[in-house]
Amino acid sequence: MKKILIVVLAVVAVLVIWGISINNRLVAADEAVSSAWSQVENVCQRRLDLIPNLVSTVKGAANFEKSTFTEVVQARNQASALSIDQSKLSESDVAAYQNAHDNVGAALSRAISVTVEQYPQLTATQAFRDLQTQLEGTENRIAVERNKFNEVVKSYNTSIRRFPSSVIAAIGGFTPKGYFTAASSAHANQGDAAAVPEVSFE
Repeated sequence: MKKILIVVLAVVAVLVIWGISINNRLVAADEAVSSAWSQVENVCQRRLDLIPNLVSTVKGAANFEKSTFTEVVQARNQASALSIDQSKLSESDVAAYQNAHDNVGAALSRAISVTVEQYPQLTATQAFRDLQTQLEGTENRIAVERNKFNEVVKSYNTSIRRFPSSVIAAIGGFTPKGYFTAASSAHANQGDAAAVPEVSFE
């Protein structure tokens, strides 16, 4: 009887250690997702922060028409006001975030095209050229960080679906995370994971 009890306790100890090990791996994967999400937020915030600079530069160098950037400012405000629960990052959360920031990219691209068409002399100003460089770099970073996020999420989602770690994931409350998707027709070439918005002042 004593030997059976020792065997049972040994089996339980092994299972507990195994469960803790899997749980720790899932926690690490979840933290990797959070870190990747923070990078996406950082680069998207950088674009939002550049918009007032762009508006100021255009105001200072042209007979500025306020309506040109109204849509950009509205899209920026909506994206800034959006609150996403980083602990969940469900498919609908990520889709809402992507939609809001794709709207910013689309509005920004349209406004820049109209502005350059109406005020071609702007392309000669140093401030405008500097903003061009910053915006292009930011758009590239957004695409890169979204792709990195998707890779980390794929690894995490795979981990929580595989047996036997799926058992520990269910017990621990680990849920699937959403992905950034390719552009819808409404946002084609306007800030999606597959295509960088065109920000050209020429």
